[in-house]
Amino acid sequence: MSEPTPEEQTALVDRISADSLTTRRDYLRIVATVSGGLAVGSTLVAAGVLHRHGDGTAAPLKVADRLPEGRAVTFDYPGEDDRAMAIRLTDGTLVGYSTVCTHLACGVLWREDHAEEDGLFCPCHEGVFNARTGEVTSGPPPRPLPKVIMIEDELGAVWAIGTARSGESEQAGLCRGPVGRNPALARRAGCGSPR
Repeated sequence: MSEPTPEEQTALVDRISADSLTTRRDYLRIVATVSGGLAVGSTLVAAGVLHRHGDGTAAPLKVADRLPEGRAVTFDYPGEDDRAMAIRLTDGTLVGYSTVCTHLACGVLWREDHAEEDGLFCPCHEGVFNARTGEVTSGPPPRPLPKVIMIEDELGAVWAIGTARSGESEQAGLCRGPVGRNPALARRAGCGSPR
């Protein structure tokens, strides 16, 4: 293959330059539009207009009659559009999480053939979460998975009874709803009074 002539090199440079016609003004317009959209979206979430997982209004939901060790079951909680998962770890511990990745809202999967440290996996961008804690162990997710608070009744049935947002304790998640709605019940549950 021969070297391009100076004319061919100039033509190539001109074609490349023509393909990148984003001016400084176009770039600033794009940045301003994206920033404005983010500001409006975050304001709507903060104002409670947009639903977010763990809003504290969920009723208890029976998710399984039994859940063997090393197995998981998926369900919708706290609402019908909120995907969640209950997992019985190999030591018998019962945990639950939202299965919506905190990176770009892809679905998180249980990998029962993996150790608990990397048992929850988001295939979209290879995010990995600890199945015992919900904490990010690798990949791009910025926050742990929101928790779904699970209990087992005396017959072995598994129930989802509340939610906790990313980084929030289970106690805080359980108390978020009752403190405002039923202060007497909240005090009996050890939640304290509303702030």
